[in-house]
Amino acid sequence: MDFSGGLYGFGLPFLAVLTALVFVHELGHYLVARWNGVRVEVFSIGFGPEIFGWNDKAGTRWKFSLIPLGGYVKMFGDANAASMPAEGNDGMSAEDRAVAFPHKRLGQRAAIVAAGPIANFLFAIVVLAGLFSFVGQPFTPAVVGEVMAGSAAEAGGFVPGDEVIAVNGTSVARFEELQRIVALRPEETLKFTVLRDGVEVQLQARPARVLRPNGLGEEHEVGQLGISRSGTGFIRHDPLTAVWQATRETFAIVDQTFTAIGQIISGARGADELGGPLRIADISGQAAELGIGTLIYFAAVLSINLGLINLFPVPMLDGGHLMFYAIEAVRGRPLGERAQEYGFRIGLALVLSLMVFVTWNDLLRIDGLVNFVKGLVT
Repeated sequence: MDFSGGLYGFGLPFLAVLTALVFVHELGHYLVARWNGVRVEVFSIGFGPEIFGWNDKAGTRWKFSLIPLGGYVKMFGDANAASMPAEGNDGMSAEDRAVAFPHKRLGQRAAIVAAGPIANFLFAIVVLAGLFSFVGQPFTPAVVGEVMAGSAAEAGGFVPGDEVIAVNGTSVARFEELQRIVALRPEETLKFTVLRDGVEVQLQARPARVLRPNGLGEEHEVGQLGISRSGTGFIRHDPLTAVWQATRETFAIVDQTFTAIGQIISGARGADELGGPLRIADISGQAAELGIGTLIYFAAVLSINLGLINLFPVPMLDGGHLMFYAIEAVRGRPLGERAQEYGFRIGLALVLSLMVFVTWNDLLRIDGLVNFVKGLVT
């Protein structure tokens, strides 16, 4: 990574993207909470000491805080921003209980918690739909132009003119989708359905593992089939088609993310590909340099990943709360306060450990740091 661009090179695009995504996420919680009659005490962009803020007529304190790496909505009846129930809730008056989050029905609490990640997914669809309507979407037919000699495609029986319509049973509409599927599956035998002279033909190929630049100054191991497209295309959609294509793109990104996570867990992909705030800042700056369309697309991808991460069943995250609510639904009563407290402590430890790990990965990508660390220990 190269941060020579300074604040204007990567800092401002990063803060703009992150602030927008955090606002959308927390706004989802806020709107559904207010819709269910919950009093919201604080809506914060960032953590730590308040920089500036104001109170609205409903009594909510809207504020910007010093550390801009996240945000939270604190609802009445919660002890803190993590929505742990406050002590003394049982002694509330009937009026206070009516607007306290912990005293809402299970379904209402679950809807409020789930609203944040859902808002991120909806935001991504809206942003991508706008991008595909006004700028356009890369849309190249999945037709083989050339087959590289000695490639996996040649070994698998591909010939120029073949149109790939499915991979492992998943339909393919664009060459870009085919690239994405193959790139995530190096050295994995894939089953292709192609149209050849109007007849469906079944082929198998094992993409080679190669290093390929990602366009942001880094190289990643990806799968390569060894074919080229027959042409390039870029199409602007009408609003309804744009929404449909944006929804398909969102689901494709979710599938891509889960596939990559599964490969990291299984050891097929290195954990050093995980990135943290520094890498996000770096990519934000580089995306901004490539143009507003690239930055908007990156913001949509980041929004989807923010929604996914928050749905992981880890206490402290939205998914952890939903896991507790699922247990409550099965048991017929909430988990005890001590069990919840231990759960939140474990969740906090996991989240902090992950942050340390991905930040260390980020630091190792900074030019010269690896050699500096080696010099300290040798």
